[in-house]
Amino acid sequence: MKLSIAILTHNEAANIARTLESVAWADELVVVDSGSTDNTLEIARRYNARIYVEPWKGYGGQMNSAIDKCTSPWVFSLDGDEVLTPELSAEIRELLAGKPTYRAYWVPRMNLIFGRWMRHGGLYPDYKLRLFQQGTARLPEDTEPHTTPKWDGPIGKLRSDFLHYQYPTIAAYIEHMDRYSTASMRLVLRKGKTGRSLPAFLFGVLINPAATFVYNYFFRLGFLDGREGLLFHLYHSAYVSWKYSKAWEAARAEATADSSLRSE
Repeated sequence: MKLSIAILTHNEAANIARTLESVAWADELVVVDSGSTDNTLEIARRYNARIYVEPWKGYGGQMNSAIDKCTSPWVFSLDGDEVLTPELSAEIRELLAGKPTYRAYWVPRMNLIFGRWMRHGGLYPDYKLRLFQQGTARLPEDTEPHTTPKWDGPIGKLRSDFLHYQYPTIAAYIEHMDRYSTASMRLVLRKGKTGRSLPAFLFGVLINPAATFVYNYFFRLGFLDGREGLLFHLYHSAYVSWKYSKAWEAARAEATADSSLRSE
C-alpha cells in the first residue's frame, strides 16, 4: 500500500534536506509551508515534493490541511526537523507490504536537546501517533500549540524510532517556550485557571512548576541525562510557570478593562 508523508515547514533550511532524504522512498511528499523566507522551498523542490504555501492556522489546523492533501491510503505526519531512521523506514515498508493489523500506529520518538539524545525524564520513548490510514486520525484544532493526531480506535505500536532535532541551543528553546507559553495561555484560561486567588496563583506559578521539575528530574530519572537533562527540566519547569503567569496577567487585564467599561 502506498504512503504519503505530510510535512509542515517554516524556515527549515537547516533541517529540511535531512528530513526529505529520510523519506525519499515514500510514494508522495506533501509540504505545507507557512511562509518561509529562507530556501526551504527550493530544497523541497529538489525532492519533487508537492508544495503548498498557506497562512499559519495553528499546528492542528495546519497539519490537518497537509493530511487532507495526501492522496495515498496511508499517511505519516512529520515536522521539518524530524527524521525517519533507516530502521523505521524498513519497518513501515514491511508493515504496508502486508496487511496491517491496525489502522493507526504509535511510533517512538527520540529527541535531541542541547546536543544530547535524551533517554530519561519522560522524554523517551516519546510515543507519537504518526502513522495512520487516511480518513482516521485528525489533530484537534485551537488547543495546545503542538498537539498530536487523535484516533479513538485500537492503535498498534512500532518498534523503531524517528528522530527529532528539537532544541539545538538554549536560546532556541527559550524562544520556542516563550511562544508556546503564550499559545498555551489561552487553553489555561478556557479551563478557568486565572490565578485570581492567591492559592491558585501560587499553585500555578510556583508549586506546579517545582513539582514538575522534581517529578521529571528525580522520579523519572532525568538526572541521568547529565547537564543537558538538568538544564532542560529546569527550563521546562519555568515554561510551566510562564503559561500560568501569562494567563493570570491576561485575566487581570481583562478584569481591569471590564471594570473601566462599567465605570463609564
